[in-house]
Amino acid sequence: MAERGDESLVHTLKKVAAVLKQSEIPFALGGSFAVYAHGGHSSDHDVDFLIREADVEEALEALVAAGFIAERPPEDWLVKVFDDGRMVDLIHRPIETPVTEETFADTVIRPVDAIHMPVLSATQLMVHKLLSFSQHYCDFARGLPLARSLREQIDWERVRKETQHSPYAEAFLVLLDRLEVVPAAGTQPGEGTS
Repeated sequence: MAERGDESLVHTLKKVAAVLKQSEIPFALGGSFAVYAHGGHSSDHDVDFLIREADVEEALEALVAAGFIAERPPEDWLVKVFDDGRMVDLIHRPIETPVTEETFADTVIRPVDAIHMPVLSATQLMVHKLLSFSQHYCDFARGLPLARSLREQIDWERVRKETQHSPYAEAFLVLLDRLEVVPAAGTQPGEGTS
């Protein structure tokens, strides 16, 4: 974790995970730290956890009791907590899809700086990244490190299927194909990659 450059953010991540575990609130690590937990390259300025909307109030109460400061931003798909200015997003509706038991079933238990926790699968992380692209936000440079560093762990056919309605995702997948990062649709793993 030293290469992350922000040990205090890692400490905050561990504190939130510990509180959620002790409170028996189901969660999954997402975002940049989930990419890192899978062995990928990524960096960010905050921590993302996915929780169910029904658990938001209980999670906020537990975290405030543990010394965090809660914030309810105008966006209605997440709440935030702060630990000495370090931000943690508690997301209950990523990519306009509610967090459910199926979300938690699509996780892998990974050690994150010595604490084992559920982490979104590499495939689901890629789906979330691609479906975040829109006419207002379409920074492919943010998705390339994720795709390159986790490509062997990602089910690319599933990514194509779950993002087929998005022209932005389609364009990104064409870019990955042209860069020979991933196999083209219909090819076997190992064919067309370098």
